[in-house]
Amino acid sequence: MEQMYEIVAQVDHYKEFVPWCLHSQVFLKRPGQCKAALKIGYPPLVESYTSLITLIPPHAVKSVCTDGRLFNHLETIWKFSPGLPSNPQTCTLDFSVSFEFRSVLHSKLGHVFFDEVVVVMVNAFLKRAKKLHGPQSIRNQRPKVITYDS
Repeated sequence: MEQMYEIVAQVDHYKEFVPWCLHSQVFLKRPGQCKAALKIGYPPLVESYTSLITLIPPHAVKSVCTDGRLFNHLETIWKFSPGLPSNPQTCTLDFSVSFEFRSVLHSKLGHVFFDEVVVVMVNAFLKRAKKLHGPQSIRNQRPKVITYDS
């Protein structure tokens, strides 16, 4: 649980493994909170924004976009809880994202590809865990989109 929490909490490293993340830099740190400058996209469509990140070790990471032109709002929440009682190296990972694009075109594209993007993003973090900490201790489930609100 702690290992997965650390991977998500270390926003400075997103540029190394998160798809479509071109830049990630934490520029303000306080206990339980930080701010990060992020640049996402696929050239020539690139967006820069700032996220306010709330850290609750080792249980949760919440990120809220505080500026930017692409979204009216963007919020992600990662929650970590113990996994199998018989295997302390496991955890349950819940990821939720809430967003609204400013542009109707981006909104239509986002809704078409939403499920796939969520799976790709979660898998990027799981691959990072494997790279840093070795093979998983149990077979992971394919990430599933449980709810979707437009």
